Order: sequence, then structure tokens, then C-alpha cells
Amino acid sequence: MPSLRELFLSHVAQTSEIPLMLEVESAEGMYITSTSGKKYLDLNSGISVSSLGHRNPEVVKAMKDQLDRHMHTMVYGEHIHNMPVQYARMLTEQLPEYLQSVYYLMSGTEVIEAAMKLAKRVTGRYEIISCRNAYHGSSQGAESLRSDHEYSEAFYPLLPGIHHIDFNDENGLEEITENTAAIILEPVQAEAGIIPPKDDFLVKVRERCNETGTLMVLDEIQTGFGRTGKLFAFKKYGVIPDILCIGKAMGGGMPIGALVSSNALMSTFTKYPVLGHITTFGGHPVSCAAAFATLNVLLKENYVEKVEEKEAHFLKRLKHPIIKEVRSSGLMMAVELTRRKYLKHVVSHTFELGAIVDYFLFNNKSFRLAPPLIINEEEIEKACNILLRACDFAQKKYEK
Repeated sequence: MPSLRELFLSHVAQTSEIPLMLEVESAEGMYITSTSGKKYLDLNSGISVSSLGHRNPEVVKAMKDQLDRHMHTMVYGEHIHNMPVQYARMLTEQLPEYLQSVYYLMSGTEVIEAAMKLAKRVTGRYEIISCRNAYHGSSQGAESLRSDHEYSEAFYPLLPGIHHIDFNDENGLEEITENTAAIILEPVQAEAGIIPPKDDFLVKVRERCNETGTLMVLDEIQTGFGRTGKLFAFKKYGVIPDILCIGKAMGGGMPIGALVSSNALMSTFTKYPVLGHITTFGGHPVSCAAAFATLNVLLKENYVEKVEEKEAHFLKRLKHPIIKEVRSSGLMMAVELTRRKYLKHVVSHTFELGAIVDYFLFNNKSFRLAPPLIINEEEIEKACNILLRACDFAQKKYEK
């Protein structure tokens, strides 16, 4: 009889030749338990997804309650479901008055695709600007926003009219013109190794967009729902986007994403042509129930308010001869090492010691820290002790 691992490799398509191969038995709170019974402290949150940890009781209950009523009937058609409506109301109450219309999708990539279509439809333009070293998804449209040919050239030709500028370089803002439909950017660059905005860069982008009639699209798929210390990072950095893209932590572990904009902009999907964007499972009632419960927990508990305090604890403890610097925006952190050769040993030894961290796509000297927001002081201490031991291991390996 083939093992689960053998069946996985035989029948589940892979996107890497070196998958982590962690066989998951269960997950609860801050921990993932393997089929061998070993517990791992999750410092990755499934790349910023499980912000309330695994299987938050209120999220699980909300999903079960919804399952007792109904699952999918028909979302983008004639059917009105309670949970998508109630969640949209609660979410928009937390946002500026301009951002009042929610279009549900199932993933961050889908959200970016819809944002690109909406920007073209609203402005009548087709040129789009994104930032170098940004990642917005892997579909043809989202892939077109990448600046690195190593990842994208195998899928050419991609969309025309895409231009790239450097994040935090205000000289590049001259590239935003009356021909630009939208600039799509992260408020904090994630896959570049956690690069926060400097010198009011986002404010200057907003001003330039106002001058040229360009839509400012903020990809808050990783930064959203408290990750940076505010419910959304645009509040932290003093701007309001024309289109807000959200996902990942939105569903408390369930697949869901959304595009949020004004009623006026979103209504352009309804005519010329009708059905300007449709999706079968967007706004699935069970995912929306999970999202409703997740946001409700975030609003009534003080997890978001304590993010910066927890960030400071990590920053204070993560000192080591092979750690060059730690860049962060809340509990979205990159630990950069002094030498690239240390990285794989720190990440792999951290795993051996019972904690999970991750790599970045576009930074080969840093590892990612994105723990659930529920992490407490004792768990932060445990995490830092493991990480520092892993750094000791990597350093000694190269001192021999």
C-alpha cells in the first residue's frame, strides 16, 4: 500500500522540486501537528492567512452554523445570501465612506485580475504600472505585473502595456501619466523582503494619481486584517485607494478575497457589457460566514492593537552575529542574514527544532516571519529562542 507521501508525489501536482513535505494531522491555535505527532510552532500563518491561528472556535462555529442552513446555491445571479450581505456591511463600516462596495472572489490572484479589468473599464485606458520585485499572483494578468523575467518569461506573451517603477523612488512617479489606467502596488512590499514605504511614498503616489486621473489600487492581500498593526495598512500610511484588494487572512483559513471600491466604480461591471466580471464561487456563504466571524473577533479583541507591541518584542530579541537587520511593519517581518549561504540552514534547522518560517520570492538573504496575531509573549520567547539556536547552527556550520 503506497504511503500518503508517495500518493502525494504521484497524484498531486507540484510547483517545486523541493516541497516541505510536512504531513499534517491537525492544527490548533499556534501549532500544526504532523502525522508523527510532532508539534510545530507556526510562524508563517500559511503566508499571512491564519491570523487568528488555526481553527479559531468562533470561525469554526460560524461555518458549521452556515452549513446547517445552506451552501452554494447561486451567488452572482439572482440569489441573496445573508452572510455575504452582512459581511459586506460590517467590513465597509470599518472603511472610508468612499470604499462601500464589495465584490467577492475566491483568491488574491482573482482579486488582482478583477482590479485590472475594473481599472481599464473605468478609465478607458490600458496601461498599468506596478513596482519591481512585487508579487500580485500567478494568472496571466497578475503574472504580467511581475518585473522579473526569470519567473514570467516561460509564459510569454503576457499582457501589453505594463510598466514598472521602483518602490519608494518618487522619480518613477513621472511614469504615471494620462495614459495610465492604474498603478497597482502593495503598501508594504512583501516578497521583496518586507519593504515599508519611506518619505510618504504612498502619499506621493496618491497625489500623482489625482493629477493624472489614474486609479490607485492597493494590494492589501498580505497586509490586510491587522498584519501591520492597523486593520488595513493604508490607514497606517495615510492614503485612501480607489480600489482595495483583500484576501488571505480575510476568511480565517477559508478561501475568499474581495475587491472594494465605490458604488460608482463598481457599477461599471453591470453594463456595456452586462456581466462585466463574474465568478461562480465568489461570496460563497460558508467562506463569508468564516470571514464575518474572523472580522468580528478582530474587532472585539485587542489582537490588532497589540501587534506593534509584539513586533517590538521580536525586534528586541532577534539579535545575532549573522543577523544583519530585521525589517518589519507590524507582524510582517524579514530577518536578513549577513550571508546568503546561512539562509537555507537557518530555515531548515528552525523546522527541525519545531517551528515554521518561510522564504521570500525576491530576497535570497532573508526569511519571513508572519506569525498569527494571537501569538503571546511566551510563544514569542519560544520562537526567538528557536530562531537564535538555528542561527547558531548555521554560523557553526561555516566556521568549521
